[in-house]
Amino acid sequence: MSGQSNRVAPTISTSAGTVSGVQRPDSAAYLGVPFAAPPTGERRFLAPQPPVPWHGVRACDASGPTPQRRPFGDVTTIPEPSNAGDDTLNVNVFTPAPGDRDALQPVLVWVHGGGYFAGSPASPWYDGRSFARDGVVTVVLSYRLGFDGFGWIDGAPLNRGLLDQIAALEWVRDNIRGFGGDPARVTIAGQSAGGGSVLALLTSPRAAGLFRGAISQSGAAGALSAAGAERTGRRFAAAIGVSPDLSGWRSLTEDQILDRQTEFNQVPDVPGMASPPTELIAAARRTPAGSLPLAFAPVVDDEIVLAPVEAIRAGAGAEVPLLLGATRNEFAFPIPGAASVREIVAAASAAGCTEAAVARYRLEVDRLGPAYAASQLAVAQMFRAPAVHVGAERSRRGAGQRTWLYDFAHHSAVDGTSSHCYDLPFSWDVLDAPGVERVLGAEPPQQLADRMHADWVRFITDGTVGWPAVAEAPIGAARVYGDEPAFDESAYGFEVELTGDQ
Repeated sequence: MSGQSNRVAPTISTSAGTVSGVQRPDSAAYLGVPFAAPPTGERRFLAPQPPVPWHGVRACDASGPTPQRRPFGDVTTIPEPSNAGDDTLNVNVFTPAPGDRDALQPVLVWVHGGGYFAGSPASPWYDGRSFARDGVVTVVLSYRLGFDGFGWIDGAPLNRGLLDQIAALEWVRDNIRGFGGDPARVTIAGQSAGGGSVLALLTSPRAAGLFRGAISQSGAAGALSAAGAERTGRRFAAAIGVSPDLSGWRSLTEDQILDRQTEFNQVPDVPGMASPPTELIAAARRTPAGSLPLAFAPVVDDEIVLAPVEAIRAGAGAEVPLLLGATRNEFAFPIPGAASVREIVAAASAAGCTEAAVARYRLEVDRLGPAYAASQLAVAQMFRAPAVHVGAERSRRGAGQRTWLYDFAHHSAVDGTSSHCYDLPFSWDVLDAPGVERVLGAEPPQQLADRMHADWVRFITDGTVGWPAVAEAPIGAARVYGDEPAFDESAYGFEVELTGDQ
């Protein structure tokens, strides 16, 4: 990670042993600190266990082993290293006040994205140096991915990946004061699957009291049914030739599972990017908080994960301030031969969307080009509508004064889009990190990073931001992060009518 030096940071005592880190000019980094025992052997596929104690000083000067065992692709938007080793349940801590138990700085706990099957906490985009500069202690956690973290196994707990996240939050509660952080001022944040995890934890009884604020970037609140997860688990076991229980799955190596899991990591009957517009609009009305197309993801078990919309409607997490939003284009890409702009406009109009709402959709398609028409509609349904709906439901439950929407609208100088993940270097203020120039160009606007990062720091520090909350403005109003600062009362105007939240 950038910003490292050869100087050793002060030693800090944790519940499992003493650690040293890397001293930087204005902060320190403690990398690969275990928050749970290695999930191997008899601990494999079980809930996380306390870390194995060690004697002496453990050097935490390099990112630890990652649950991601293989790269997702040859080239990914975010640089996401895969580090070998068994001790995969660890955190990276960045602090401006190492060893100062009286500093009591606000804490950001970050959950990386990657569709619940990929991603890495070791990414240089998640280096907390800028947050440390601004008085925030940052903790980047790891969690089990794919079938390992979310697949159904007879006799094993569901949602093991979320249990890992909860264990990391418990570690923060018990240890972060030694790193200069305040355990009473923890904000949990994440992007994509990390943002979805945040929304799941926001309403989870098991996570209650572990954080006081939440940020969801490009996250959907959808979750799978337990019956569907079991069907997938049994099909996978039968195909790979093992019994669907702990002994069967433990008889396989990591590689044997990874070689086949992609075949089963799909949910039938969930609309895709090129689905007919009537299907996407129907899905937005049927599951306005988002539907997950992946089979290895959070599962409603009524213990760790509650049915998301019902839980929000019941007031779960209403006391926690929430900042959420999405990028303008997320996964939009040209799909030749898919539904045309005319067909989509006709379908939206037939579903009751007003001309003004449809104009918001057309604004992006006109800028990107007609080949983007279908995928931009899918983006509205899959990523942008859930943010609006969660905000609307919280407002109906009296939490609208503690809910704020943002809309990331900066368009890359490289591909002209405001795509998935493009907001991260700005909110983290790491425009000089490896890989940023490749997707954002040689000179992404530092002023935008200054504004967005400052808003994130303010929310993490004070639990509020500088624009009207959901309860104080029309549904769909948002702070727009574009070329110029703006508050747009109809930023999500199309998505509001797509879900029927108007």
